[in-house]
This record gives sequence, C-alpha cells and structure tokens, in this order.
Amino acid sequence: MKVNNVELVISAVRPDQYPEDGLPEFALAGRSNVGKSSFINKMIGRKSMARISSKPGKTQTLNFYKIEEKLFYVDVPGYGYAKVSKSEREAWGKMIERYITDREPLRAVIQIVDLRHPPSKDDVAMYEFMKHFEIPCIIIATKADKIPKGKWDKHKKIVRTTLDMEKTDPLIVFSSETGLGKDEAWQEIESRM
Repeated sequence: MKVNNVELVISAVRPDQYPEDGLPEFALAGRSNVGKSSFINKMIGRKSMARISSKPGKTQTLNFYKIEEKLFYVDVPGYGYAKVSKSEREAWGKMIERYITDREPLRAVIQIVDLRHPPSKDDVAMYEFMKHFEIPCIIIATKADKIPKGKWDKHKKIVRTTLDMEKTDPLIVFSSETGLGKDEAWQEIESRM
C-alpha cells in the first residue's frame, strides 16, 4: 500500500473513546522495546509518526493511527516491562484484553517478536491468549538485519516452535532498517480488510 495520509486520531484508554467509523483495525502487540514504533514508521513511510522511545514502557494508551482513510493501526502498550508498577501493568492488561476481545472492527493482531532471540514467556502468553480467543494474528519477526541471512530459517523455526504456532499463521521476517518484509506484511494486512 502506498501511504500518503496518516494521522494519530486518538490515544484512548476507554472503549467510549475509540473511533466509531468502523474501519478495519490491526492491533500491534509486542514486548516493550521490540520495535513496534519502528515497524509502524517503516510501514507508513514516516520517520517519527510513532514515537520511538529509549525508555521502554512509554506507550500507555491505545494509539489509533488512521491510514489512508482505509484502516487503523492500533498501537497497544508493550508487555513485559518490569519498571512499571504491578497495578499499572494490570490496568494496561485489562485495557488491552478488553480491546482485543471486544472490538468488532479488529481484523487481526500483529504480534512483533525479535528474530534474534527465542520468544519470551510474555510473547508465548500473548500468542496463547490470541489462540484462546480465536483472534487472527500475523507474527512479525523484526530486527532481521541484525543476523546473517543464512541463519533466518533457523531463527524462524525457533520462533514457530517456541510459540507453538499454527501452520496457517503467517511469520514474516522484517527489518525496519532495510524495509525487508514490508510488502509481505502489507499483503497480509490487505488480504484481511
């Protein structure tokens, strides 16, 4: 998709704040610092639409990015970051869970993992959560530019095995640096609209 128009419509914390125009939504989930903002920026061709922070745990709201008046990316708070209080993490958890399980326009969750490392316990829990609630998902294994191409298949196998991924769920190798996987990710998203 060629992206010319993007706007951050709202940073929401409650369902009554969510946009009501019924466009397809794609939630972006991943642990703090996995590169969700970099993924969003690469996908929409912007340098800093989604703010990249050196401090993990920065996103504390559901950020609705409207793209080309056709769909929303919904950036949800990163999971698994220890420096946030337990009560804050629980509040985010409830907010994310309510959004993902109740939101009618949600077409899929784009779960971002780091190709360099086996998925964390939090990554596994997120994937199992989506499977439990029968939520379609697209797995993006980012930071592919940080490891040699010859090792990608081995790392993909580790991701698939650790998450116990269903064969039908796509796993896309991605790099925010080079743009690798961008077209494939857009195809996957557009096929679900």
